Amino acid sequence: MATKQTNAPDAVTAQAPGRINIIGEHTDYNDGFVLPAAIEHKMTVQIHRNGTPSTVNLTDLKEQQSFSFNLLDFSPMEESWQNYVMGVVSELQKLGGDIKGFDAEFESDVPIGSGMSSSAAMECSFAIALNALFELGFDKLQIIKASQLAEHNFVGNKCGIMDQFASVMGKKDHVILLDCRSLEFQYFPLELGDYQLLLLNTNVSHALASSEYNTRRSECEQGVSVLKKEYPNIKNLRDVTIEQVVAQKAHLPEPIFRRCRHVVNENQRVLNATEALLAGNFKTLGELMYQSHFSLQNDYEVSCPELDFIVQHTIGKDEVLGSRMMGGGFGGCTINLVEKGRVAEFVKQVSKSYRDRFGIDLTPIEVGIGDGAKVIQ
Repeated sequence: MATKQTNAPDAVTAQAPGRINIIGEHTDYNDGFVLPAAIEHKMTVQIHRNGTPSTVNLTDLKEQQSFSFNLLDFSPMEESWQNYVMGVVSELQKLGGDIKGFDAEFESDVPIGSGMSSSAAMECSFAIALNALFELGFDKLQIIKASQLAEHNFVGNKCGIMDQFASVMGKKDHVILLDCRSLEFQYFPLELGDYQLLLLNTNVSHALASSEYNTRRSECEQGVSVLKKEYPNIKNLRDVTIEQVVAQKAHLPEPIFRRCRHVVNENQRVLNATEALLAGNFKTLGELMYQSHFSLQNDYEVSCPELDFIVQHTIGKDEVLGSRMMGGGFGGCTINLVEKGRVAEFVKQVSKSYRDRFGIDLTPIEVGIGDGAKVIQ
């Protein structure tokens, strides 16, 4: 840990972005591969010492909500945004971080419940800001892991590491191929030729999302425990081939077999997608996105009617090469590979159909790929 300097700052402003994920859903907590990118939508935190030993005052500028807690005595609350901040503080304290009283104001333009990881943007922006303000000396990997554990221990969501990794390590105009076991990563330029990425926010967030997420993680662990009996050297689904999963189908309960099949196939789709990107083969990339969606819909069962409707609407449209749900599921966005110059026409058509079917307005989001979390002053 860095030695505290006498010229420690009194105030810090930091920001951290949300993320998109081109492909690789529900693979990260199975030690698999993912292909995310940081986006230009972000959370900004202004934080300053308040001269007290242990009082923290938080203000959500957008919602005009305030909350205070004591650094010496705090614990998780019922579902609330405060847990993300308290969780980060708790994890930094566990690492030995000496945090004193502070005031913080924050504001985000990452849509909540969209699958763009507004939660990671909050966790990482606060972790980066506290690290700088109190000169804690933690490196980027410690910041990433502390932010992930904040979600595990205070929010109760046993998320993988992809969201926090992308939020901290993002690079402008690049996607990240991340090995979630070794945390080795590689940047790939996101050059899509005549096409661009477009998000379509369903503006629904079904209550199943958080509970089912942890259920899926447990189901994957069940699958591994069965497969280990035949393949004792495996640690998790990352180590399994699709042939091995199929060979053990009779021993895997339904729907555990399908959960395993999704994860193993999705890992391979990520690797195939990087090859398609490098080759400029956007048609193949789009096909892989469709395969990912139907696997998430049918094998992993984390989609919902609104997401499925949008993906189905794109099939057969020559201006769209690929579409899939993005994020944990049960709402949020689809990510679509759409021909430049035909985006407005496509959005108009799909928005009308979606409104006619569900009575809800779609929100199209054109995302720029940006840099990761940083102190800006």
